[in-house]
Amino acid sequence: MKRPDADMATPAFADSAVAEQFAALPEHEREKMLALRQLIFEIAAETPGVGRLQETLKWGQPAYLTQETRSGSTIQLGKPKEGGIAIYTHCQTTLMRDFQSIFPDEFTYEGNRAIHFCEDEPLQLDTLRLLIRNALTYHQK
Repeated sequence: MKRPDADMATPAFADSAVAEQFAALPEHEREKMLALRQLIFEIAAETPGVGRLQETLKWGQPAYLTQETRSGSTIQLGKPKEGGIAIYTHCQTTLMRDFQSIFPDEFTYEGNRAIHFCEDEPLQLDTLRLLIRNALTYHQK
């Protein structure tokens, strides 16, 4: 049976500037960033009240907003100065701090705003689902 919101999971790029950001990445980083992008869209599609995501650039990085429902806080994907890739949440939320309290040693954190992933580090997508779902529903609490 098809999920009601299955068309929202992993859509094509609607914004050519976002597509260009992904295309410009080295292949190993692009694969990881695309996996995170897919996970964000999948969780949005399966989580009641989130609605369709807006994918845009914020500060030159792909960003995911719950513009339609305003249910959540922005999630960004990017490249930290130290290398690798990262997933960012808004630093004035408790999202990263709460996630780090549950998984203190599983990830490399940048304060209360990001998780960094090294080139040779596999993504823990099942664990990251919690962070992404909490970000997409942050204002529903």
